[in-house]
Amino acid sequence: MARTLRLLPFATADGATNMAADEALLVSAAAGIASLRFYTWTEPTLSLGYFQPAEARAATPGVPWVRRSTGGAAILHHHELTYALALPPAAEWHTGEPWVCRMHHLLRDELADAGLTAKAVLCGEEQKLGEVLCFLDQTAGDLLVEGSKVAGSAQRKWKGALLQHGSILLWRSPHAPHLAGINDFAGRELVAAPQLAARLAGRVAVAAGCAVETDDWTPLERARTAKIRAEKYADPTWNGKR
Repeated sequence: MARTLRLLPFATADGATNMAADEALLVSAAAGIASLRFYTWTEPTLSLGYFQPAEARAATPGVPWVRRSTGGAAILHHHELTYALALPPAAEWHTGEPWVCRMHHLLRDELADAGLTAKAVLCGEEQKLGEVLCFLDQTAGDLLVEGSKVAGSAQRKWKGALLQHGSILLWRSPHAPHLAGINDFAGRELVAAPQLAARLAGRVAVAAGCAVETDDWTPLERARTAKIRAEKYADPTWNGKR
């Protein structure tokens, strides 16, 4: 039987809901369900890496913030496209190059088709241009355009399942004007976010050797998302625990 990757509806939500939904997908992945979703944010939001101190939120004063379940540095989510890929423990989902590199290479190829040249950071080319924001920390596998990071991803593993979510900068944010997006470099909108999501989903299916089926959240996942949101990501105590 061919493996299937669920493509969930393109959505916009607040930070706590987005992070809770991603974690709910990780739970489903541990039960054998592979999922991919693309989303945006209802308002500019700073997400801190799981291990970052809460004081790091001072990097973007006045912007709502949430703590991610994944590591890494802080991300200012504004004019961007975010994805979450949740894969079961089964070995066939994890063959080939690591998924961080794979996703960025798929995006690189998509941008090339749209006329924009991007390159992945190679081992030995890493550089840290800032102490707090993820997009000033260029690590191996990150995607660059003209030397600036435009896509980065982070992972979490649970019971053998993998959650990888990442950000694709589309335009500059007034809250982080020094970080340019793919459209800034192109001088125009290369492709609208929903269309970019659909094209990347097709590339993921080919890369994973699976079928993609458009599907919706199950009632259990919706209930789980609401519960996780209330207990963790919407709880100031949990967000500020470090």
